[in-house]
Amino acid sequence: MNLPVDRDNTEESSTSAVSREEQDNLGNKYFYGHGIPQDYKQAIKWYRLAAEQGHSASQNKLGSMYYTGQGVAQDYIEAVKWCRLAAEQGEALAQFNLGNMCCFGEGVPQDDKEAMKWYRLAAEQGEVIAQDNLGNKYFYGEGIPQDYKQAIKWYRLAAEQGHSASQNKLGSMYYTGQGVVQDNIEAIRWFHMAAEQGEVIAQDNLGNKYFYGQGIPQDYKEAIKWYRLAAEQGHSASQNKLGSIYYTGLDVPQDNKEAIRWFQMAAEQGHEYAQVTLGIMYCFGEGVLRDDKEALKWYRMAAKQGHVASEESLALMYQHGKGVSQCYTEAMKLYRLANEQGEDISQGSHSQIHQQGKGVFQEIAEAMMWFRLAAEQGEAIAQFNLANKYFYGQGLPQDYTEAYIWFSLAAAAGHEKAKENLEASMEKLSPEQLIQAQSRATELFKQIEERQR
Repeated sequence: MNLPVDRDNTEESSTSAVSREEQDNLGNKYFYGHGIPQDYKQAIKWYRLAAEQGHSASQNKLGSMYYTGQGVAQDYIEAVKWCRLAAEQGEALAQFNLGNMCCFGEGVPQDDKEAMKWYRLAAEQGEVIAQDNLGNKYFYGEGIPQDYKQAIKWYRLAAEQGHSASQNKLGSMYYTGQGVVQDNIEAIRWFHMAAEQGEVIAQDNLGNKYFYGQGIPQDYKEAIKWYRLAAEQGHSASQNKLGSIYYTGLDVPQDNKEAIRWFQMAAEQGHEYAQVTLGIMYCFGEGVLRDDKEALKWYRMAAKQGHVASEESLALMYQHGKGVSQCYTEAMKLYRLANEQGEDISQGSHSQIHQQGKGVFQEIAEAMMWFRLAAEQGEAIAQFNLANKYFYGQGLPQDYTEAYIWFSLAAAAGHEKAKENLEASMEKLSPEQLIQAQSRATELFKQIEERQR
């Protein structure tokens, strides 16, 4: 529910001597605490007096306070009553509020058709929140047939009024070409408008565009700037990206402490890739002292979210008693879980436990399995390690094509050493092999990017 701001400075006087506009204004003063102590009960009193005289804005405010339970017992039926009185007088914000209550079945039977009627009436009056909401309904096909062109229309109307969320959505639709001719320049323009207003998703989107050079020249400094702004607002994906940038030293001084700080912020919010990255770092002592218990903690968190590579890693730790009491039953359970999610790579581990009783792995075989699992999930460290194994034939057959592919992916993720080794692997390939390797690397990059969305 939404309340408008105080508009004038009328002083309080006796109930009988004030107009309904003055009563509404006194309600605003008490609601916001403008010049007097905030007092929701007094706000209710003055809004009610104005509302009973037919003042539509006060009717909406009274309805909103019944909806939220501010200064009065929460009562959706009363909320609907007062918002409807205001909405029928053409109060745009009340029309939007009534639309919400019809949409969610609060105080009235749930009715998408009725909700759309009130949303549209509010949007047609220029109510920006209603315009954005109507855009969402058309974009997702909620209660109406999906229609990207109509979504564009309503997002644009809200965006032109400065609504940052709509600006970001409009940018995304120009970038993907949904409902409009694809236009990178227009996409970036809207992303910038939203990001500069502090719209966190737009800041992350803009960071991505600068990082990957999508629609604009690649610029790591600009990417870092926007990721940082989003990360400081608590955006977990941007925090994870900042962690990766500091870990690899991409256009910033390499700083493991700062990397861990950002990874931890993201991981504590439930970002599974940050959780698994922390697991990798503690498991292999990458940038921190090796700590199996800490690795186990983060792998377990990621595994609870269904991150298959973490389930594999957790199984290995239970199998070998690393950071936890050895438990083959738990290892089997985790391998089986990974199998049920369609990961063929765990089937070898699973069957080997049956064949060998305890299922003790060769250390190299374990490492190879983990590197590939993590590499296929987009982990730059694992991609670099896997590339090295292929390049030198350590634990895997020597294969310069595979080495080039994984060095290329790690380099694209910002791994500095991978960039150095990429040229060496390129020199080992014929022109035909290089073309094939580049094509395969592009294909894998797209698959990894799709998984991470």
